[in-house]
Amino acid sequence: MTLNVELVSPVQRVWSGEAEMVSARTIDGDLGILSGHAPLFGVLVDGQVKIKAVDGTTTEFVVNGGFLSVSKDRVSILTESVG
Repeated sequence: MTLNVELVSPVQRVWSGEAEMVSARTIDGDLGILSGHAPLFGVLVDGQVKIKAVDGTTTEFVVNGGFLSVSKDRVSILTESVG
């Protein structure tokens, strides 16, 4: 099973597609999200978001704050900016 992931900033869709795993840092700590993860809403801190796509490639983004939502294998990451 896979995750449907979307990473967006106020000005653009940065990454969108199917992934095996997403990792990010929230105010409550580091998260690793796999298929079947429990529903979650988290506040992101400045740092890295890593997305491991279904083809095995891992892409890293430096985000500046924002929010992360997980529901039914859908991960939405809304960030203030991506560096």
